[in-house]
Amino acid sequence: MSGIVTTGEKRLVLASGRAHPVLAQEVADELGVEILPMDAWDFANGEIYVRYGESVRGTDVFVLQSHPAPINTWVMEHLIMIDALKRASAKRITAVAPSFPYARQDKKHRGREPISARLMADLYETSGVDRMISVDLHAPQVQGYFNRPLDHLMALPILAEYIQDKYGDEDIAVVSPDAGRIRVAEQWAKKLGGVNLAFIHKSRDPERPNQAVAKRVIGEVTGKTCILVDDMIDTAGTIVQASDALIANGAASVVIATTHPILSDPATERLKASSVREVVCTNTLPVPPEKQFDRLTQLSIAPLLARAIRAVFDDGSVTSLFDGEV
Repeated sequence: MSGIVTTGEKRLVLASGRAHPVLAQEVADELGVEILPMDAWDFANGEIYVRYGESVRGTDVFVLQSHPAPINTWVMEHLIMIDALKRASAKRITAVAPSFPYARQDKKHRGREPISARLMADLYETSGVDRMISVDLHAPQVQGYFNRPLDHLMALPILAEYIQDKYGDEDIAVVSPDAGRIRVAEQWAKKLGGVNLAFIHKSRDPERPNQAVAKRVIGEVTGKTCILVDDMIDTAGTIVQASDALIANGAASVVIATTHPILSDPATERLKASSVREVVCTNTLPVPPEKQFDRLTQLSIAPLLARAIRAVFDDGSVTSLFDGEV
């Protein structure tokens, strides 16, 4: 027989940036591995330097980085980490970005605007990734910006299980904060046993970011515990207005369920001052102590990420984790 047959086995390696070490350790614990040692520091002018402490030649590397503020720093660190892995001869590099950077800029609203989410895809591909894993993209079509596989994970099962356990005995209605999230709200309603569905009609000024006006509630919410679902909370202005609109239309209480807790100022103050009963989110992004409050519940996304990473490593199906609803 011609050729050479290798006796080596595939090796899974988990690397992590500096943005969210707690999540990285949780994922490592779920996988039963140690995080790849890495030296990282910033030069005086802000340049980032990284170097891995072990050989990654021939390995299947999953490089995890969250993207909280300052987002540009952590994006750049992620790209540099990937470049270092490529030049160290890693066999396959999968970027794990629980919260995809610049996800909101997925299309042009007006002339002379960028499509920054597409730019992020180009940067990741240029840096050397073979695959991408992310959670609850702001718009699913971002998957089409990549010429390589992108595994789109859903936090819905984790969040919905918590909501069902805590509020399942109450009269629940699932509410979308705008018409664009109706499909996700429908999946929520189905997951919670076919409960009522409603949405908020709102308007947004494209020249004033982070600001929207909740117009009216479409659907029956009177006397119900409204589960207001969205993919992210940034400054919380929109979600608090939506909550106020629901209470004004007779809702008994409002629970917010979201995946990405960006919580830019003054989000915490707005949520604390609101009538919201509870805010449930995942830890795709770190929430510093000064932005936490009594009604905030953060659930770990680590088990989901670990299952997806293991499925990719074993060449298994990621879609099967969500019954095909991705």
